[in-house]
Amino acid sequence: MLAQTILNGQEITYTLKRCKRKSIGLTIDHQGLRISVPLQTVLPQIETILREKAGWITKKLEQWENKKSLAMSWTRDAIYPLLGEPWHVALKSSGEIEMVRYFINETANARTAEQSLPQLNPRQIEKFVMAWYYQQAIACFQQRIAIYAQALNVRVPPFRLSRAKTRWGSCNSRGLIHLNWRLIQMPLHLVDYVVAHELAHLIEMNHSAEFWELVGGVYPGYLVARKELKEYG
Repeated sequence: MLAQTILNGQEITYTLKRCKRKSIGLTIDHQGLRISVPLQTVLPQIETILREKAGWITKKLEQWENKKSLAMSWTRDAIYPLLGEPWHVALKSSGEIEMVRYFINETANARTAEQSLPQLNPRQIEKFVMAWYYQQAIACFQQRIAIYAQALNVRVPPFRLSRAKTRWGSCNSRGLIHLNWRLIQMPLHLVDYVVAHELAHLIEMNHSAEFWELVGGVYPGYLVARKELKEYG
């Protein structure tokens, strides 16, 4: 059930779930604040916990609100970012799908003509856009890996695309690099930061001072990029 409270002068809506548990649990993510409580917990007790945690709750909610969402919808008018630039789905006169750069000042006539073409269902759009993203990601990441491998004086390692939920990239002990496909949605300088970061692990498999010195040697702005990357959810 949905409920509301006032914390630090802000009206907070949260989801309350009663279940067979022994303690009160708070979760904050892209869905907002969720509270799980034992079956017999009374509302005043919940309010007390919320007031005690008010600072933490409002801070975390603000952080999630400020995250740049990468969620996508599979519709004709949806925008699909590629290296930070907006693209959208279009249909050629032949009926084939293509990706086209989106410009705010596109003429009304062009949009009307496009809308008159055969309709696409969400599954068609998803399949085409994801294939496009993967193709773009492989080409871009291969290029950036080659550039930073040379800068770090290491051999170009093998890499694979990842669909990880919580990692932008990884490097294992065998020297295999994984890069999250969603990186291709972000500006190129953030792609470069993740690539430089993971390739540096080929030399230092840790996050020691020596590791960050390696990263900074080929990507001096890594502190700013790391902070910016955290803004994406």
